[in-house]
Amino acid sequence: QVQLVESGGGSVQAGGSLRLSCAASPYTYNTYFMGWFRQAPGKEREGVAVIFAGSTYYADSVEGRFTASQDNGNKLYYLQMDSLKPEDTAMYYCAAEMFRSWVEFDRTKLEPGTYTYWGQGTQVTVSS
Repeated sequence: QVQLVESGGGSVQAGGSLRLSCAASPYTYNTYFMGWFRQAPGKEREGVAVIFAGSTYYADSVEGRFTASQDNGNKLYYLQMDSLKPEDTAMYYCAAEMFRSWVEFDRTKLEPGTYTYWGQGTQVTVSS
């Protein structure tokens, strides 16, 4: 069982930045894939980024603007979001799925259905 708690959401103007944090208990370094997802009202949940042991994949819509990272000292995962756009407005979630093989670590890990554990989410609102 993994418990996830997101924080760091808020309101920002277009072009601004936010950093989301995800606390995992127990800490999931090198044992779980960690994904970041978002869901806007009336839309399906979509994958934003996934990280495992420092390696990452990103959705095309955020590539070059968002950066996923992990802080093993503080046992936190981060999603640094720069150059935010109004279309980035959504509830953001972190999720965890047990690592079984490097063969599984590809862009399919951006699909929400491949994750078992989810946080409650944190709202990000970007105004124009």
